Amino acid sequence: MTSHHTPRGRPVAAPPDPDPTPPGLRLPPLSCDAHCHIFGPGDLFPYAEDRAYDPPDVSEADLRARHDLLGLERALIVQSAAHGTDHAALLDALRNGGGRYRGVALLTPDTPPHQVAELHEAGVRGVRLQFLPHLGAAPAPEAIRAVAGLVRPYGWHVAFHVAGDAVIELADTIRGIGLPAVIDHMARVDLRAGLDGPQVTALRHLLGSGGVWVKLSAPERISRTGPPYEDAIGLARLLAADAPERVLWGTDFPHPNVPRMPDDGLLVDLIERIAPEEKARRLMLVDNPAALLDFPGEAR
Repeated sequence: MTSHHTPRGRPVAAPPDPDPTPPGLRLPPLSCDAHCHIFGPGDLFPYAEDRAYDPPDVSEADLRARHDLLGLERALIVQSAAHGTDHAALLDALRNGGGRYRGVALLTPDTPPHQVAELHEAGVRGVRLQFLPHLGAAPAPEAIRAVAGLVRPYGWHVAFHVAGDAVIELADTIRGIGLPAVIDHMARVDLRAGLDGPQVTALRHLLGSGGVWVKLSAPERISRTGPPYEDAIGLARLLAADAPERVLWGTDFPHPNVPRMPDDGLLVDLIERIAPEEKARRLMLVDNPAALLDFPGEAR
C-alpha cells in the first residue's frame, strides 16, 4: 500500500519512487508533462486545514529534477486539493519556472475576479472541477456555471476530474461548458467492462465532439492488471487514435493516493505504446499542450 492513516483517520499519501528507471524513449524537445503536482513544502506553504489527506512534501525543485531525468521540458502543474484554494506554492513555482510551467487553479464561485486576473498573469491557464467524493462535495450546476464565468474572459480550459459513471452523467455538462473541456486521467473509467463498455463509449463520444480534450495520464489508477498496465494503455492508444490533436500526456507525479506507486521511467517508455508514430507523439507531447496552454515559441 502507498498510504496509511493518521490517528485522526486522515490518509497519509506515500512519497514518489525515489529511484525511477531512466527511460529509454527519447522525447521530442519541449515535451510537456500535462498533469503533475507540487506539495508544499509544508513549512513554507501550509496545507489546507480541511484537506482530505496528508501529502508528502514535493517541491518545485523535486518536480524539476524528476522532469530532467525523464526528458520533459515543460509542465502543467495542477493545484492540489491538499492546498485548497491557496495558490501560494503554485504561484511560487510559476515564478521560478522561467516559462517552463503553466498552472491549473482551484476556484469557487466566491473567488474575486481580480484574483483570477492575477493567476492568469502568473501563467495559470485552467481551472479544475473535482467530482470525486474523497476530495469533497461535487460542485452544483450553478457553481460550475459561476466558475466557468470567472475564467471565460481568459479562455481557460475547464478540467473535469471524474471517475466511473460520472463521465456518462456529466456528459452534457462537459460538452456544454462553452470553453475547452479537459477530462483528467482518462475519466478514471472502470475497465472491468472492457473497451466497449458504456463509460469508455461515453468518453470516446465526448472526445469526438470537437471541444473536449483527454489526458492520457495515470494508467496505474485504472489498470486492473498492474504494470505495465496493458489494459489502461490499450484505452490510451484507442483515445490517441480517435483524436490525436486533442490528447495530452502526463505523469501525475508525485502520484498521490495510488494503490501502488508507479515507476516514472516506465510511464515514459509506455508513450511509445500509446503513440507508435513519432508525429503522433509530437502532437501529444509538444503541439497539443502548446496550443491549449499558451506556451510561447516553437519546438526546436
